[in-house]
Amino acid sequence: MAVLLSTKANAMEAWRGALLALDPGLEIRMFPDAGDPAAIEAAVVWTSHDMAELRRYPNLKLIVSMGAGVDHLLRPPGPPPGIPVARLVDRMLTTQMGEWVLLNVLRFHRQDLEYRALQRDRHWLELPAPVTAERRIGILGLGELGSHAGGLLRGLGFPVMGWTRRPRQVEGVETFHGEEGLAAMAARSDILICLLPLTPATRGIVDARLLGRLPRGAFVINGARGGHVVDADLLAALDSGQVAGAALDVFQPEPLPPEHPYWAHPKVIMTPHAASITIPASAAPQVVENLRRARTGAPLLNLVDFAAGY
Repeated sequence: MAVLLSTKANAMEAWRGALLALDPGLEIRMFPDAGDPAAIEAAVVWTSHDMAELRRYPNLKLIVSMGAGVDHLLRPPGPPPGIPVARLVDRMLTTQMGEWVLLNVLRFHRQDLEYRALQRDRHWLELPAPVTAERRIGILGLGELGSHAGGLLRGLGFPVMGWTRRPRQVEGVETFHGEEGLAAMAARSDILICLLPLTPATRGIVDARLLGRLPRGAFVINGARGGHVVDADLLAALDSGQVAGAALDVFQPEPLPPEHPYWAHPKVIMTPHAASITIPASAAPQVVENLRRARTGAPLLNLVDFAAGY
């Protein structure tokens, strides 16, 4: 089985080494040097790879996305029809996202923006101490990432709520679903965290309507995809004081253009889609196992449900 590997140039060798360490018999071809298209039976790709290009390989049997999100695969024209697509569900990705969420929840909860402003002004002022048990957290999405982040936050004593499209129970989390549930949770969320998959149903979910339902002075954290947030609506909410601060790791487009207002906004904390980065050595075992399963016809791990969008 010849495997096409396509990711960022600075990560290509690390991925190749991690895969070969587990299966030295793999024949790995690094895009764009694919060789004979007929020899390619699997493609391990990241967001930059053009789905139309994968139609060149007549014997392709499997596509593996190098991350948990698959919205990049859904962009027209999408993957070749009938080819199974698997995504990564990797513990390191989950751990990193949990760390990033905790970092930013605590930044807002412990008034870090205010203290940094006081430091810049050389002004010594003790702010009123926040009460963890009174800072209500609402999480959009209770999949692997949302459930893990919720558990970490509960461990620190925050009251945690979670919203999903359909009913779902998570231990220790007050859950909501559907349109009415979204409105109800938002009204009680002092910090709103978005960890949803990006689908047509969730695109633009963080809009003026939802932001207006938050308690005044709430905070917004988005570690999912830039398409979840209507930028103009968030900027207006920040400028009006409806939202007191936002931590954003994902944007639309990426990289964020240098003239975008987020760069210089005093209430915005930005990271460059770095909240959770795939580590090849951690993710490779799952990829190699799926390659083995594709060869033998066994059921694949973490198969993408294109009807659901994730």
